Amino acid sequence: MKQFLILLVVILIAGCQMKSGEIDRGDYRVDRTVSSNNHNPRIRFLVLHYTATNDSDSLRLLTSGDVSAHYLITARPETSHGKPLVMQLVPEAQRAWHAGVSHWQGRDNLNDTSVGIEIVNPGFSGEMAEKKWHPFHPAQIELAARLARDIIQRYQLTPDNVIGHSDIAPLRKFDPGPLFPWESLARLGIGAWPDNSTVVKHLAGRMPQAPASVAKIQAALANYGYKIPQTGQLDADTLRTISAFQMHFRPSDFSGKPDAQTEAIAMALVEKYRS
Repeated sequence: MKQFLILLVVILIAGCQMKSGEIDRGDYRVDRTVSSNNHNPRIRFLVLHYTATNDSDSLRLLTSGDVSAHYLITARPETSHGKPLVMQLVPEAQRAWHAGVSHWQGRDNLNDTSVGIEIVNPGFSGEMAEKKWHPFHPAQIELAARLARDIIQRYQLTPDNVIGHSDIAPLRKFDPGPLFPWESLARLGIGAWPDNSTVVKHLAGRMPQAPASVAKIQAALANYGYKIPQTGQLDADTLRTISAFQMHFRPSDFSGKPDAQTEAIAMALVEKYRS
């Protein structure tokens, strides 16, 4: 009995001496009682995609192919305990392979700093000149909004850093496409949108389809976040990047033509988010 009491006292003393912030990692211990203030979240961006295929193929490609995403929203989301159900395929703390070669606001390879949400949608059918875009189901958009709002709040993401795949890779990607409801989501605090009064101000009395300065549009889009040539010429890369921008912020016409309305929208976004 006496030996037991002595052993108990030794254990209690050792426990008192052990720091509460220590953790055991097998061959060594870690002291976490002191932390630095010099850090910020790894997640800086939220990127939205469509899968360009159906549920089963989307799941197969995102789990066994060369691409992945943190979340997958199926074509008709199921419910669990009365709430819509999203599939998490990669932990947020891990790097998913959803963005590929990408650029936004001076940063490349956004896989390192983003969360990716894939939404099951065929994308488009037909050829370039006659694409037929497929709409999203309202339940998908509702779930995407709930999920995005949660991610935005947890990582304190700014509206201009909630973007589409076509924004960060405009030369090779179209998703989430012109039918994705960026404007209505922005009213819910998800993503950026220009103020109409500021767009009108930058139109300065011009007709929306009036020709505009390619150089000015290139500069504004680069300032806002896009990777775009600064040549003053309507080269192929500039045309495709302007089209991606229009698909996001003026989906009624994303021909890539450098018109006054496009310039005014870009300038309004710069004024709102880059001042």
